[in-house]
Amino acid sequence: MDSQLFNIKNNLLQEAEYCRSPHYNLRPAGYDIELIVIHNISLPPSHFNNSYVEHFFMGKLNPNDHPYFKTIQHLKVSSHIFIRRDGSVIQFVPFDKRAWHAGISSYKGKESCNDFSIGIELEGVDDIPYEKEQYTSLIKLTNALIKEYPLLNKSAIVGHSEIAPNRKTDPGKAFDWNLYLSMLRN
Repeated sequence: MDSQLFNIKNNLLQEAEYCRSPHYNLRPAGYDIELIVIHNISLPPSHFNNSYVEHFFMGKLNPNDHPYFKTIQHLKVSSHIFIRRDGSVIQFVPFDKRAWHAGISSYKGKESCNDFSIGIELEGVDDIPYEKEQYTSLIKLTNALIKEYPLLNKSAIVGHSEIAPNRKTDPGKAFDWNLYLSMLRN
């Protein structure tokens, strides 16, 4: 896999399409970026290669487009990054801002992981293998994040299931942690 770094400038990934979500706010004073949280998402569930996730993170999801959307229309959710099945990357929130991806969560005794984490959503579901292109982009992105933010390293990467174990299962059993972590530089 190509491990060339992506580039981050002014808290934005230069290789990503930038679609500014309204669903974010400032990190609390005194909180630094010290965690990466890996998620998965597909809308409707198990459907790929459409624009519904982008609409959801932008607050523009039409509840009439699918019955499932009526159950989530009230949610205000975002992630810093979304990696599509083809490996293309969309950024919704600058890294220095607090995206709303983790919900009720805890990491090493610290509550509210959104305060100090970067959320990365992979287009997928727990039990369908992720694409090689997604791993390539995720590895490049993670290496760039580790280089840019001093508190990040391999041991500061978790799945959503690890910080919200009673609520979440993503990125799921299909995510190849060994492949991913073995390709990181730090």
